[in-house]
Amino acid sequence: MAQLPLGEHHYALTTTWTGNRGTGTSGYRDYARDVNIAIDGKPELLASADRPFRGDPTRWNPEDLLLAALSECHLLSYLHACVTAGVVVTSYRDAATGTMREDGRGGGAFAEVVLRPQVTVADAGMVEAAERAHEQAYDWCFIANSVNFPVRHEATVAVAD
Repeated sequence: MAQLPLGEHHYALTTTWTGNRGTGTSGYRDYARDVNIAIDGKPELLASADRPFRGDPTRWNPEDLLLAALSECHLLSYLHACVTAGVVVTSYRDAATGTMREDGRGGGAFAEVVLRPQVTVADAGMVEAAERAHEQAYDWCFIANSVNFPVRHEATVAVAD
């Protein structure tokens, strides 16, 4: 397996609050939680708070984005792990869930995330290696290695027809 170069990577984006209804934050109910997130060269992402926190449920919220980051990072790390193990993945779908608990003081934290990848591989002889590749993917996932709560995996592997 080729060793990837070590390095420091920097990321930048612009988050703009678009929820001023004309009176700014004059009161808790007087402003929208609408936000636009932009990165040069990418489509703008419309975001808000989660519905229980007075947000727009049609927009992405920070909790959605964290769950999406964990799910996608595992997927990309898993595909790489499969390539290095000689496993041909033909399909991958994750039904990820996350649990966040409020602390009663206005804050809270995620308690856990469960990833449920449903993977299809090209050959029955690849199933065992495909199952093991989830462990390698977890070790390689930058996002999972950056959070302080458990990220569990309940993966299934099937063989293509």
